[in-house]
Amino acid sequence: MLKVGIVGGTGYTGVELIRLLAGHPFASLEVITSRGEAGTPVDQYFPNLRGKVDLAFTEPDNQVLKGCDIVFFATPNGIAMRQVPELLDSGVRVVDLAADFRLKDTATWKHWYGEDHACPEILAEAVYGLPELNREAIRTARLVANPGCYPTAVQLGFLPLVSRGLVDTQRLVADAKSGVSGAGRGAKVANLLCEVTESFKAYGASGHRHLPEIKQGLSGVAGHAVGLTFVPHLVPMIRGIEATLYAEITEETDFQALFESFYADEPFVDVMPFGSLPETRTVKGTNVCRIALHRQPESRHLVIVSVIDNLVKGAAGQAVHNMNLMAGLPETAGLDSIAILP
Repeated sequence: MLKVGIVGGTGYTGVELIRLLAGHPFASLEVITSRGEAGTPVDQYFPNLRGKVDLAFTEPDNQVLKGCDIVFFATPNGIAMRQVPELLDSGVRVVDLAADFRLKDTATWKHWYGEDHACPEILAEAVYGLPELNREAIRTARLVANPGCYPTAVQLGFLPLVSRGLVDTQRLVADAKSGVSGAGRGAKVANLLCEVTESFKAYGASGHRHLPEIKQGLSGVAGHAVGLTFVPHLVPMIRGIEATLYAEITEETDFQALFESFYADEPFVDVMPFGSLPETRTVKGTNVCRIALHRQPESRHLVIVSVIDNLVKGAAGQAVHNMNLMAGLPETAGLDSIAILP
């Protein structure tokens, strides 16, 4: 069994990670840390885990974490980069679910996250953990930077087009919407039920910190800098991301066949029939991204609709997928759940 530790297990991403690992056939949860809840039984804090997790939260202790094979960081941005180097030196492999190792340029990191990077030498070796893009590099990585939720949905929708150079990569548009869980579990007036329900709003329209992450990934595939307009929105639901993507066609092809071929061997990407309308509820609780293509009459634009569960494919599920790859396990291990309906 793979010995697994979680640093920062009290947020929405943390509990989703615990849920998935508690049912994983090849993983054993050894330690789950929380400074604020140290000593509290995990299944008391998260009653859905009653009878499934027999651990209490503990204070973060690198000496204890060094006994693990893989450690997940489900902490706020800026925490992992201060603890990861010591763990790596001890032979522990790490998957960071925050943004500490996603951006390769330290100046870009400082611009969007407001502080100098604590370990740029480690940042250079981190592998961006989008399995559909970096599968082989993830297998041998010591450190994996788990992608953000919006970047996962957006990149998966654009990758086949950008990789083939079939669209104008300077005029990509991503109009994305997320459930409130994407804002985290911290108490914020803007996220209260009465503030969110029966309302719909854009945010980060002048620039969101996921923008450079998406551009970095797509630029790497394109071989040059891409131009992207990305606007996220908050919708009154708990889970889910829907990204409606627009790309101006520069070369005609059978786009449906392209997407089906590109993702034919991917266990967690479902390319639906042309003209389908993927719904977030059909991926709730799963590690699946569902994609469908549209094209309006006499239009030079392809419309791509991409949906994921922001807490699973957009966070914890993708992290477990990365763990499976790093440990040489079946990719779908612990991730074969079916979406909950209604």
